[in-house]
Amino acid sequence: MGRDATGAGAGAVRVRRGVPAGAERRAAELYWDAFGRKLGPALNPPDKAVSFLAAHLNADRAVCALLDGQLVGLAGYQLGGRALTGGSASAVLRAYGHLRGLHRLLLLALFERRPAPDQLVMDGIAVAPAMRGRGVGSLLIEEVAAVAAEEGCREIRLDVIDTNPRARALYGRRGFTAVRTEHTPCLRGLLGFGAVTTMCRPVAANGPGGPRTP
Repeated sequence: MGRDATGAGAGAVRVRRGVPAGAERRAAELYWDAFGRKLGPALNPPDKAVSFLAAHLNADRAVCALLDGQLVGLAGYQLGGRALTGGSASAVLRAYGHLRGLHRLLLLALFERRPAPDQLVMDGIAVAPAMRGRGVGSLLIEEVAAVAAEEGCREIRLDVIDTNPRARALYGRRGFTAVRTEHTPCLRGLLGFGAVTTMCRPVAANGPGGPRTP
């Protein structure tokens, strides 16, 4: 199942479920480009981080945007105890070593989010720089909403950091409402952000067939 759209100047963009076979590295690169600043202290250096993410992706926990067969965007989500980015504690220790790996595990634990019953947790959107501002993010959000509706979820939840106002604005246009903000000024120097806002969108009210704001 997927969605098709023709964005201004972007050609025909198709949204499909799952990371296409062979595109794991590209997916990891897009994800790192979007979230590397946030995840860097836990997974740097970048080349190693991208390789780790590519090796441990759960391909069925993403919706992807393709242009001429090339991956240009994706949105991950957590459902049924599995998220787009995988990798067990032992995998982190094997990749980074036990001494440095333990420190990284503590940092990664800061980003863990568990969905409440009947809730799908969205794991952010990554869009290739050349495709930003062309409606790709909106298409990805609506496909995630379709997944949530089919899975019987009543709500989609996501977190957005204070240094990403563009993402927060997009989520607001797509029906998400801020429900709380957690201020973490002590982490700004380490992680690069000092507040995280949780936003939610009711699936029944804004799922497939609901508002569509470009």
